[in-house]
Amino acid sequence: MADNRRTAVKKLKKLVIGPKEEVEPYRARFEETLSEVFLPNHVERDEYSYGGIMSDILIPELSSVGKVILYIHGGSFTAGSRISYRTFCASLANTCACRLVLPEFRLAPKHPFPAAIDDILTVYRTLHGELEASRAYGADGNIVLAADGSGASIVLACLQKLDEQERTDISQLILFSPWLDFSAECEIIANRRLHDEIISGDRLHRAVDIYTYASNFPNPLVSPLCAPPETLKGFPPIYIQMGGKEILTRQAVELKNLAQEAGVPCTLDIWPDMMFMFQMADEYLNESHLALDKIGSFIKGKADSGQEDEEEKAERARILQKNNIGQ
Repeated sequence: MADNRRTAVKKLKKLVIGPKEEVEPYRARFEETLSEVFLPNHVERDEYSYGGIMSDILIPELSSVGKVILYIHGGSFTAGSRISYRTFCASLANTCACRLVLPEFRLAPKHPFPAAIDDILTVYRTLHGELEASRAYGADGNIVLAADGSGASIVLACLQKLDEQERTDISQLILFSPWLDFSAECEIIANRRLHDEIISGDRLHRAVDIYTYASNFPNPLVSPLCAPPETLKGFPPIYIQMGGKEILTRQAVELKNLAQEAGVPCTLDIWPDMMFMFQMADEYLNESHLALDKIGSFIKGKADSGQEDEEEKAERARILQKNNIGQ
């Protein structure tokens, strides 16, 4: 088991850009680490251009007719693709029993902020328009937004830019190990030596340096934690899932607090002894499968939005106390 954990950490370290790493070698390493030939669970793949943004459509054998997941991948703002994320997203689609749209959005440094945000808004608005049109024929449906790592900054920026009517089709927001603050006030950015097994201040700083200019770091469209609570009003229920050993846990707690101030249900699901994006190391960790099953239950409506049972609440408090994080 210890060997499996070490191998998982070795794999997951490749998902975050190094503090002095050049973009092209990092992208090549990212693709090599995650790309696989076959999709799991008999998931079928199609592709479609949403407003000019080419996207994978991943369709499990059993899927809800109306519900669709729009997934915004991580990759330090500079890496990741439909190819490298197909396997993980196919597993997520199968677990959640619904279609999943995985867009090929533009990446920094060639396409810095706000190119990725603009692309995801284009895809979402096209999906939203399709749902609106289908209602004329008696159909119904909704969109689940999901993202990991740097993708969380992008998807939360999109939610801020959508108006109230455009957000009506979004049923849930799922965030895996979200990156939420790059401002000078963020302790991980201020102290670049802070680190866990995967993430460090140096690595986050390198990623955001490539994505945008320094004076833009505190922009709420880059650092969602810099947004006032009222910005989150009207957001869908949020589910955050991450490992208990991540230095990002404090940021997740802050987002949960912001959401609650805005009246938005928010569940913080922390897995003890797990690391950044442990869900993508399912060949080594049993917890990866169990964690996705939990997400599937939430999306299917079998878990209470924003509610935790007493056992989960006590475990989360223990982890945060261990990490010296106030709730």
